[in-house]
Amino acid sequence: MELKLGNRTFQLNPGNALFQTFLLWVIAALLVYPNINMIVGIFYKGGDIGFSLDTFQRLFTSARAMRSIRNSFILAFSIVIFVNISGILVVLFTEYFDIKGAKILKLGYMTTLIYGGIILCQGYNFIYGRNGIITQLLLNFFPEMNRQWFSGFFAVMFIHTFSGTGGHLIFLTNAIRGIDYQTVEASRNLGASPLKIFIKVVLPVLRPTLYALTILLFLGGLSATSAPLIVGGVNFQTINPMIIDLGRAPVSRDIAALLSVILGTATLILLSFFRYFEKRGHYISISKVKTPLVKVKITNPVLNGFSHVLAYVFFLIYMIPIVLVILYSFSTSTAILSGRISLSDFTLNNYAFFFRNPSAFRPFMISITYSFVSAVLVVILVTAVARILHRGKSKLKALYDYCMLIPWMLPNTMIAMGLMTSYGTRRLFMFNQVLIGTVYILIIGYIIVRIPFSLRMIRAAFFSVDSSLEEAAQSLGAGSFYTIRRVVLPLVLPAIISVMVLNFNSLLSDYDLTVFLFHPFTVPLGPVIRAAAAENADLNGVVMSFVYAVFLMIIAATAMYIVFGRKSSAKSKYEYY
Repeated sequence: MELKLGNRTFQLNPGNALFQTFLLWVIAALLVYPNINMIVGIFYKGGDIGFSLDTFQRLFTSARAMRSIRNSFILAFSIVIFVNISGILVVLFTEYFDIKGAKILKLGYMTTLIYGGIILCQGYNFIYGRNGIITQLLLNFFPEMNRQWFSGFFAVMFIHTFSGTGGHLIFLTNAIRGIDYQTVEASRNLGASPLKIFIKVVLPVLRPTLYALTILLFLGGLSATSAPLIVGGVNFQTINPMIIDLGRAPVSRDIAALLSVILGTATLILLSFFRYFEKRGHYISISKVKTPLVKVKITNPVLNGFSHVLAYVFFLIYMIPIVLVILYSFSTSTAILSGRISLSDFTLNNYAFFFRNPSAFRPFMISITYSFVSAVLVVILVTAVARILHRGKSKLKALYDYCMLIPWMLPNTMIAMGLMTSYGTRRLFMFNQVLIGTVYILIIGYIIVRIPFSLRMIRAAFFSVDSSLEEAAQSLGAGSFYTIRRVVLPLVLPAIISVMVLNFNSLLSDYDLTVFLFHPFTVPLGPVIRAAAAENADLNGVVMSFVYAVFLMIIAATAMYIVFGRKSSAKSKYEYY
């Protein structure tokens, strides 16, 4: 369709115009308005009160709330230090140093990729907590020890130190494999020691990846939820658990919203600071033909022995939780609560109860349904947006690009608070259905939190498509829709499927967003697993939490295989992947 204005002719595409109108509505209704409305609600109380700063006074005079803010920053800085150390070590043990059994070690280290979130924290709590098997073992040697030893900052930091290395195993491994061995060998021939080679040659190559990981670690520590909630105890609570506690009660919801804004503002400032600091460095590779890295053998026998011992100690720390969770899923509730494992307690009744009892099976299927629908919808939306962004530049497209990154700059609790505040008692623009208390609001929340990651991955896939293929199709008379469907989509389909699988896997056991938005009649896994970690938890709920964990690990392992395990076979067909 053409539109003539004076001497100029404009091409009009009704379908594209309709979609962009819908996209602007999505941005306004779901990404901008809820957060603005939440912020306005902090200052404006309505009625006779009107504008008020009372929320600030209540927050800053609350010792508990101020302590949670302080603890969040302490945790964030600590995570950057300890997780980077442990992450670098596990990658060096498996990729750089010649450690015996490195392949087995890597399998153990990679368990964090299939076992995380509230499931992992609950597993650690049942293993190291008051009645955990490790605690029972320690009591045999130290009868007077405190049963609550695994709580507070130490417990939270311990969990994050060994569960936050997944990014290092994926990204830092690729960075180390990209090191040119010729530079390492040349440094060795010039008399440089192994330590000097690592500091002067290897570490500078890893620095850009470490900067990116540090940003993610800091932001993750600042918005940590599961570990402080389950093992933090009364002495170490952070912002997000505080938001969850305060947000449940209408009288304190404004304080929870203010905490969310503080957390979101801190995230934005620190993200900008880290990005500025990251861009100050310039890193180039001058090697045209790289030689694959050969693992370095540690010649000092003492240091070599220490490295092997440390590598296998790490392996045990990684493996003990996942092995015991699997064993507990086949144990009786009495055995679990008493922290013992024996053949006499072995049973298949837990799995039989899971499949036969609707109350046990229902949360699992609800989570699968929510996660699958959300994962499909978000990739459909993001694929269309990525296609628009890929087709040239304009101010409107720049607006789409920046607005789609809003959820990445905000903690999940702030997104949930914005949705709940905005649509708790109101209609969602043109929708006739009041959303709170229905499945729609939770699915919308899931879609929002996965938009930035999905857009970044799928957009990268579009940039790898050779534009000459589209031009050839159009020169042969193919229409735009036909070209997209038969030429472009087949090329980006592997990336779309991978993103959909990763989104599905990530949402299955979500808690910090779900706890605000779920309906009591359709409870997903996150709140169910959290309830099983409480001191007065139902025994069936405790047992089922381990069964849920096993099934979630199976799903996550399958997802990782789909995304990464078949990479080599897909590479020949899709070179960009």
